[in-house]
Amino acid sequence: MNKIIEQAEQKVQEQFKHVDKIKEYNQEKVLNAFRKNKIGLEHFSTVSGYGHDDMGREALDKTFADVFKTEAAIVRNHFVSGTHAIACALFGNLRHGEKLVSVVGTPYDTMEEVIGTRGNYRASLMGHGVLYEEIPLVNNLYVDFDKLEKIIDKSVNMVTIQRSRGYSIRKSLDIETTKKIIDIVKSKNQNCICFIDNCYCEFVEEKEPLEIGADIIAGSLIKNPGGGIVETGGYIAGKKEYVEQAAYRLTAPGIGTEGGAMLNQTRLIFQGLFMAPSIVADAIKGAILASQVFEDIGFISTPKPYEKRTDLIQTIEFGKPEPLLAFCKALQHNSPIESYLTPVPDEVPGYEDKLIMAGGSFIEGSTIELSADGPLREPYAAYMQGGLNYAHVKIALNGVLSELGL
Repeated sequence: MNKIIEQAEQKVQEQFKHVDKIKEYNQEKVLNAFRKNKIGLEHFSTVSGYGHDDMGREALDKTFADVFKTEAAIVRNHFVSGTHAIACALFGNLRHGEKLVSVVGTPYDTMEEVIGTRGNYRASLMGHGVLYEEIPLVNNLYVDFDKLEKIIDKSVNMVTIQRSRGYSIRKSLDIETTKKIIDIVKSKNQNCICFIDNCYCEFVEEKEPLEIGADIIAGSLIKNPGGGIVETGGYIAGKKEYVEQAAYRLTAPGIGTEGGAMLNQTRLIFQGLFMAPSIVADAIKGAILASQVFEDIGFISTPKPYEKRTDLIQTIEFGKPEPLLAFCKALQHNSPIESYLTPVPDEVPGYEDKLIMAGGSFIEGSTIELSADGPLREPYAAYMQGGLNYAHVKIALNGVLSELGL
């Protein structure tokens, strides 16, 4: 193993201890939800057709709701992505003439087409008559709390708060910062729905957004809460009325959460949820190690090794395309699946710039598995995430250093 990695690993042992404490807390929280709902083998059986009277699906929703400490949840393999789950939450709870405000500037690239600032306008929220406004970040880095105080009034029906940074260099929003945003919004308009894009953030901290005042959250099952084994899907959780409105968007009015055959996926989703706290902890340890390694060799890497974590994503700014391409090449070559391929930049639906994407995953697109991607635009940053086990991340970093000639 490269000495740079060994030395970096010694520097981050205190951070690793903190991650382990959070893992143990979240593992007990998940276990308690399983015990409360008396999950048994009977919940793993499946039904066909319309999916009526599926006791496993009902228990799954209740278990997720208890884990996130809220009233209701809809957990389905029918969500094709986190973006799909988010879109259902937004479309389900916004109507013509109502106003949506993005608190943290421009959202993640795929959300631009959902909202209507890019792409097929007629199909978007704005195309359906929803009003939209963004609150730009201060210096492209920080939430503008002063402007938030001025923008939120009785005319704003919903705010969307993206916790993870997406393809930007801003800080991800920890629970404390998210609570500050929610408190300001509710002080200005108690009826404004606070929606949280929780992708990449589940189980990284001890608390989740619904515990500090959020009304509804959404995320992907091929990210944190799927534990690396769920094959597809997403979830929405929150206040019952908002979850039900979102469920009507996924299925149809009158059906909501009551239909949809789970196609033998229920056991996997239960098992993935149970595994998630430990899988997330290993991924976070890998990100901390990567941060220390790249800081030590002279690149800008965020979050810093000693900074508090709130999501899986580790950003490494390379400043030019060549080292970004080399990084992704090495990561691909150290993946368990399709290690023989070399990634090249290409167009990806939903994104404005060409992307370079690396990481051979067992589940296509799974970002709880070790992967990295980044748009071919300044600052030519790689967004590394995931890792089913810490050892794999460490081995992959060794390969990256070798590719960079270190």
